[in-house]
Amino acid sequence: MPIETYQKQPGIAEVVIDHPPVNALDVAGWFALAEAVVAAGRVSDNRVVIVRAEGRGFCAGVDIKEIQAKGDEALIGANRGCFAAFAAMYECEIPVIAAVHGFCLGGGVGIAGNSDIIVASDDATFGLPEVDRGALGAATHLSRLVPQHRMRSMVYTAQVATAAELHHYGSVLRVVPRSELVDAAYEVAGDIAAKSPTILRRAKESLNGIDPVDVKLSYRLEQGFTYELHVAGVADEQRAAFVEKRDADTSK
Repeated sequence: MPIETYQKQPGIAEVVIDHPPVNALDVAGWFALAEAVVAAGRVSDNRVVIVRAEGRGFCAGVDIKEIQAKGDEALIGANRGCFAAFAAMYECEIPVIAAVHGFCLGGGVGIAGNSDIIVASDDATFGLPEVDRGALGAATHLSRLVPQHRMRSMVYTAQVATAAELHHYGSVLRVVPRSELVDAAYEVAGDIAAKSPTILRRAKESLNGIDPVDVKLSYRLEQGFTYELHVAGVADEQRAAFVEKRDADTSK
């Protein structure tokens, strides 16, 4: 299974992404992640959820090969799966900590950007390669991690930001060596788990209520442009170039 849930300490649920080689989730994987996070938040004794990953990096986004092979069906499924997973992070009844290592790209930014707290390893990088893949999306969530103009430059160029940069902005709480990442996440989770579960749940609900941006509506708007690019045929060349490991024709 690409998503597993563990309960190693009282009050702390751990949801782990493990989908080699790069944790690029297929449609089923995105829905499984959503279900796991929602379920963890509904356990009355839980007070915090850690979302982390095994392997080379945190998450490389959607499975582009699946979309290229199946077309509309997979694209719609990926859109709906990502929407469900990001919403699950945001609406989880208790705080969510994203423990990020290596690459955090595309949908990975959606996961991290909709979490409550981010702890990252010193090798972590965050970025949206969507423009190079014939898609749009997760700028909504990247804008929660970096300032507006930095977000725009990252979208247009597909360049990444380091964990150290995000720590400077205040969106990453701690940056630690990779070998210490899980322990650091549990340390932060332990501080939260010591609080009243009832107050934590109301705190999460109240913070979402005062958020200046409706993240679900904003992301849904982005997804609409992704489908427009797909229907126009522009996205096909970008995805094919990625799958075939060649430079894309950017004349259109």
